[in-house]
Amino acid sequence: MVKHSLLIVCIGALILGGCASKSSDERINMGKGVGGDTLGDNIITRPFAVVISALLGQGVEITEVIEARTPQGFLDVQMRGYNKAYGTKRFDYRVEWLDSNGMVIPTKTSVWIPVSALEKSEVSFRFIAPRKEAVDFRINTRKNKITK
Repeated sequence: MVKHSLLIVCIGALILGGCASKSSDERINMGKGVGGDTLGDNIITRPFAVVISALLGQGVEITEVIEARTPQGFLDVQMRGYNKAYGTKRFDYRVEWLDSNGMVIPTKTSVWIPVSALEKSEVSFRFIAPRKEAVDFRINTRKNKITK
């Protein structure tokens, strides 16, 4: 009976948990295994939060993107997010800088960089464009290749 109740609760949480969350900024692509689904605060699911978090694939959600220009004229971007999972999320990110025509500006700094977001904690990144021609950016993430 207890096993059946647990199974019913987990299935219900999966159905009610919602769809994959998207970044609040369309320039940021949260790759598979980095971003995640949402889980509502529910008195029934709360005792099973760790198990349900893993089942739903909760992950990092971007909450804010701030853009500015440095005194030298370089685009300066700060991105803030929150790891909603009950476990550390390890992933890689890469920033691509775009010119006024939307074309990628070739740069040696556009490489995959590993990062870890601790469970239930905030994470932030800051990027400064390598050239003044950058007027926009695109950030891609992917699950860290070392992560099992």
